[in-house]
Amino acid sequence: MASKQDKVSPAEWKTRVDLAAAYRLFHLLGMTDLIYTHMSARVPDQEGRFLINPYGLMFHEVTASNLIKVDGDGNLAEDCEGEANPAGFTIHSALHMARPDVGCAIHLHTHAGMAVSAQADGLLPITQHSLRWYGRIAYHDYEGIALDHAERERLARDLGNHHSMILRNHGLLTVGRDVPEAAVLMYYLEQSCRTQIAALSGGRPLVTPSPEVCEHTARQYEKAYPRAGVLEWGPLLRWVDGKSGDGYRA
Repeated sequence: MASKQDKVSPAEWKTRVDLAAAYRLFHLLGMTDLIYTHMSARVPDQEGRFLINPYGLMFHEVTASNLIKVDGDGNLAEDCEGEANPAGFTIHSALHMARPDVGCAIHLHTHAGMAVSAQADGLLPITQHSLRWYGRIAYHDYEGIALDHAERERLARDLGNHHSMILRNHGLLTVGRDVPEAAVLMYYLEQSCRTQIAALSGGRPLVTPSPEVCEHTARQYEKAYPRAGVLEWGPLLRWVDGKSGDGYRA
């Protein structure tokens, strides 16, 4: 019997492996919410289709083969079994339909991310990590569980041209040209939220760099380094393989 790898293009298979690796990575990092968060990746050679986890699987159960393929109307590809999380479909279809430059989207409910999403001031420019997002992060007001497809227009509008968004009272979202970019952005956005919660819990006044230094640092991230994922993804794959094996590649 032919394997899934034999049935798809090399480009799609690579995307499947990278996306499955991201699921395994965030499982290992403890950035999961049982079966209720999701990551997606655009199928590189099939217009309008994207890959996402089957509803009901934990992150560590996701593999390159069992990712499902859907289009913007929710139609499942012929050779796929399962269904997408309905709220996940709303969020991810909105982004892939509105932003042709988005190759991957990640939405997580992390403790620190949800905590910052509930704070009126949002992400504060108080650490080197968080300064990557100085003036460069979007916000989307909470509308309830994302089951209403009409919310897709507002999700896309609020994200605009940004690569990261805080969903108020909900969690974090990042997008990238590929899986590595979106995954590394999510890692550092979560780290920024963790350090913010830690700093605020200390009960002492905070030091905030000047607006000029904040903007300078944000531009350094954009100009002085390769985009997120270029340097980090190879080492992350080696770490994932060493920690949990390469079963996600199946």
